[in-house]
Parts: sequence; C-alpha cells; structure tokens
Amino acid sequence: MFTAAILGVLAAMALAVARCLIGPTAFDRLLAANAIGTSAILLLALFGFLTDRPEFLDIGITYALLNVIAMLAVLKFFRYGALGHEQDPEKDPN
Repeated sequence: MFTAAILGVLAAMALAVARCLIGPTAFDRLLAANAIGTSAILLLALFGFLTDRPEFLDIGITYALLNVIAMLAVLKFFRYGALGHEQDPEKDPN
C-alpha cells in the first residue's frame, strides 16, 4: 500500500519537474518548485512509515519550513529585485 503511494508521489513529482522545465512564466516554475518540495515532504513521510522510522517526519517538517522561507525569499526577489529591499517611508508608511 505504501509502495503504491510512493509511486504515485514520484509520478506527481515527475509531472512537477516537467512543469518546472516547460512552464511559460516564472511564476509557473515557482509553483512547480513548491509542488516538488511538497512532494518531497510526502515522500519522506511515506518512506519513514514504510521503513518504520518516524524520525523522518521531523526531517520533513524541517524541510517544509525551509521550503516556506525559500518561497518567501524568491517572491520578495521577484517583487523588489533584491532581498535587501529598503522601505521608502513616503511610499510605504508601515
């Protein structure tokens, strides 16, 4: 049962890699990269259950946090053109 789930997640990951390579816009590629990260987390969890090692879930949670931080950094780079964006008090009062 877990083997079939792992094969399904690998198939979804292969489709996401294809979208990442073919995607017409940068945002399609970014969404595909996020889907690859999510699939990797699912793959870690399924492999942990298959091998009866629940500590893989901790690795998956850590990878999920890194995935969220990386996506926020990339989106900030797309919006401002740099990660060290300084706010202009006249344009943005916050």
